[in-house]
Amino acid sequence: MMELLQQTDGIWQYVVLFLLAAAPILDVFIVVPLGVGLGLNPIAVGIIGFAGNFLMVLILGLFFRQFSRWREKRRQKKGITEPTKRETRARRIWERYGLPGLAIVAPGIVGTDLAAILALTFGSSRVRVIVWMAISLAIWTIALTIGSVYGFDYMKAI
Repeated sequence: MMELLQQTDGIWQYVVLFLLAAAPILDVFIVVPLGVGLGLNPIAVGIIGFAGNFLMVLILGLFFRQFSRWREKRRQKKGITEPTKRETRARRIWERYGLPGLAIVAPGIVGTDLAAILALTFGSSRVRVIVWMAISLAIWTIALTIGSVYGFDYMKAI
């Protein structure tokens, strides 16, 4: 991942960063520090990290029914009947704090994409899930961008 970003230059680094942010497994927790660490413009990295992550939340929100059917078939084929540890953890957060709580802690615990899927599975409306995930992503992206800038500056000073 790091090599791919280092081998490209100019606008292509931002394109690769966007694609990494849109990948279901990667969140702003990885993409933002990676981009800032490579010396890319922190504001652009934050915007691109947010946009890539939010794109996946938006797609999952809009196509949840189709995704849910596909996921259920896949789980049945693999013989998975019990919820995973991540799903159980998300359910506990959901029951205690609701959608806002799940959305705020999701990027660090289960990932934004999985949290959006679970919130929709638990019965939240698409619009509420998309709005709360956008708020959460904005907060985490800003915090990670600022933390990465000052963290890498501090490390350079040592």
